[in-house]
This record gives sequence, structure tokens and C-alpha cells, in this order.
Amino acid sequence: MGVKKGQLLDVEITDVAFGGRGLMRVNGLAVFVDQVAPLDQARIRIIRKRKNYAEALLVELLRPSPYRVHAPCPYSGTCGGCKWQFLAYAKQLEYKRRHVAEALDHIGQLPDILVHETIASPNVFHYRNKMEFTFSERRWLMPGELGKPAVDVDFALGLHVPGTFYKVLDTRACLLQPDPGNTLLGQVREFARASKEPVYGLKSHEGFWRFLMLRHSPADDRWMVNIVTAADKRHHLQPLVDSLTTDRPDIAAVVNNITSRRAGIAQGEYEIHLAGEPFLTDRIGDFEFEISANSFFQTNTAGAERLYETVKGYAGLTGGERVLDLYSGTGTISICLAPAAGEVTGIEIAESSVADAVKNSRRNRIDNCRFLPGDILDVMPTVSDRPDLLIIDPPRSGMHKKVVQQVLDMGAPRIVYVSCNPATLARDLGLMKERYSVREVQPVDMFPHTYHIEAVARLEKK
Repeated sequence: MGVKKGQLLDVEITDVAFGGRGLMRVNGLAVFVDQVAPLDQARIRIIRKRKNYAEALLVELLRPSPYRVHAPCPYSGTCGGCKWQFLAYAKQLEYKRRHVAEALDHIGQLPDILVHETIASPNVFHYRNKMEFTFSERRWLMPGELGKPAVDVDFALGLHVPGTFYKVLDTRACLLQPDPGNTLLGQVREFARASKEPVYGLKSHEGFWRFLMLRHSPADDRWMVNIVTAADKRHHLQPLVDSLTTDRPDIAAVVNNITSRRAGIAQGEYEIHLAGEPFLTDRIGDFEFEISANSFFQTNTAGAERLYETVKGYAGLTGGERVLDLYSGTGTISICLAPAAGEVTGIEIAESSVADAVKNSRRNRIDNCRFLPGDILDVMPTVSDRPDLLIIDPPRSGMHKKVVQQVLDMGAPRIVYVSCNPATLARDLGLMKERYSVREVQPVDMFPHTYHIEAVARLEKK
């Protein structure tokens, strides 16, 4: 019997697919469903049928899997922030490792690569040092609120429902950030809601309040509050700034990013410094980094320390090597490797990140790092000396094919590739496999309760 849209089925979940969805097969057809764990006995409804697969919704959990745990967040299952709170953390780590190994095998055609057990995050809640919340003039209701006429739907400050830009939950607390951040979230919510300025409409593109970004420094236990608005009306924000800086001595910085762009990006066309310092400082290992509102910095500081320890171990530096760091960002990897290297050169396309990298080098008294601004395709050919070690830490999309060819032409004896996307990691390593052997891969969990995983690969030239 074929699977049909709208059909109810009682099934046992057999696996977890990359992307976090449960997987089972019905008459040989793969069926994907959210919010289920392997060995769950579940009643599901088919909502989409394609030639090679189907998608379904969980209707009823008939018998829970032994891998299920209580999800402490009331938004779990509705919010897009983390999909796996109900899955035991040990199982999360197991599936993340397997997804890396399967991507290498199926996408990169690299079977039997040594993929180590996933390194756990030191903290599985309260680990994020940066959270971004969206203002909306209409609140998306939780399932238990549907059909209740007294529910206020005219305001929201919170996180998105998965896969949408306009469905915003009024998130009262997020368990991924430290608790003081939720107090800040509440203070800003109450002020904005009581103000005369309207919330920015995600469809109308009219209004004032757009985003709230909170950054936390675990090293100093201090906060940055970044209020993103559609116009410069700093006098409207001043009472909020006064309240925050009077009541909260842990507030290190308050800034206002202003953007009139329609794109839903929490980054201003320009920034106004309202109180405190214009930046935070945080530490990874022995190094201190200056973080401005729009700087890139790993969102799990303690996890980043384990990630960079892995990179350093795979680098195997002895003190005199030339290191070339592609996609060097704000210089965190370059700086962490510099004391064990002869010289480190970073290439980064974002000039603001290069400026941050230079500042961070000076702050840490690193004098053997240089950072070159520009596109890798243009800048890499100007590096005259072949490096002893190549560090590659690209965005989720991985390397451009032309960059892969430049890497191959450069012929560095050793490569350490850092990836936040197993699919593009596997693709890029597959493109290099004729000239480089993948010796080992170490997954590092930076994002508990999500399916996302970082991985570090060690390559040697054949």
C-alpha cells in the first residue's frame, strides 16, 4: 500500500537524519518527522509526499524512546532555537559524530575515515554568549494559546518559529543564554512595549523597534546590550539606557545600531555608542579578545577553547613554521597559534574583521601575525612563500572551487580544516583527496540541543 498525503500511521522511529529530523521507512519509502527520537513509537500524519520521500507531523507519542528526556524549556518544539532538548545529550553527541562520518562517506566518497567521538560542550545550557531577539507587531501563539480570545497578540520580542521570518514567539526566557540575559530581555521588552514608538512590521517595513542583541563575556561576567532600530531616536532610548546602567552594574556597553534596510539582519548601517564601553572583552585560553557589537566571535566561549585546542593539537607546530590562515576573521585562530609558530598570515575579506584582528594581536602582544584584507582568490597568489601549514576555516558554504584549486596549487605539506557544516566539509575534502590524505576528524560540539556540529580535519599531502 502506498503512502498518501493526510494518512495516519503508527510507526517506530528508527534513526535521525542530518538536519535533526526523525527517520523511518514505510514500504521502503523514507519518511521524515520532527520532534521524535529513535525508538519512539509514534502516530504520525503524512503532510507532504514526494517521489523518493515523505514528510510527516507527530500527532501522538504512543510509547517514548528510552533516549527521551524532559525538555525544560516551555518553547521546545515550537521555537527554532534548539530542536533536540528532548534527546539525551549523550545521544546527541553520538548522532553528530555519525552525521560527520556519513557525510564524508556519501558526499566526499571518503569511507573509513577515522572520526573520533564528539568532544562535548562544557555546558549544555546557558552556553551562548550572543543571542539575537526580534521585535514583531504580531505574536505567534503557542499551541496551548490557540483559540483563547483573551490572549494578547499585538507585541512580541523573541525567537522565530523554524523556517519563517515573520512568526515570532514572545520569548520570556531562553535557556541557552545565562539567566541575567533573560532579566535584560524582560527589561527591554517592558520598556519597548510601554513606549510610544511602534514595533517594526516584518511585512509592512514600518516602525521603530527591530532587534535586541545581547552579548555576554563569561571571562568578565559582563554584558553588551545592542538595540537595533529603524531610525536614530536616541532620546527615546535614553530612559532605557539610564535604567539599565543604574540597575545593572554588570552592563559593560549599550549601543544602538540603526538600519533602514528591509533585510531582516540585526546589523546597523551605523552605530551609536550610548553608555559604557563600545565593546566587550572575553578570553579563549590565555588570550583576550575585544568584541564589538557586530564582530564575529564563537558563540560558545568554553566550547571554542576546546575547538582551538583541537586545532592546535592537529597543527603540531614546533616554533618555526610559516602558517597561512584562510578566512581568518577576527584573528582568533591565528593568535592562538602564533606563540608556537614562526609567522602567521591571515587572509580575510571583511575589512572590519581585519581591523579587529590587528587590534586583538596588539592586545595580546603578538608580533608575528599579519592580516591581509581582500578576497582569497586575489590575495592568496600574492603570498610568495609556501606555508608549512594551511588553516582553512570557511563559512557554512565551504570553499569556492577556485579556492580549492589554489589550495591544491599551493601544496602545503599539512592542512587543518575547521568546518561548521559536515556536508561542505565532505565536499571540499573530496575535491582534495587525490593530493591529500585525511588522517583524522574530530567533531566538537559547540551547539548542544541542535543538530549543528563543528569538525576539525587533519590532512597531509600525499
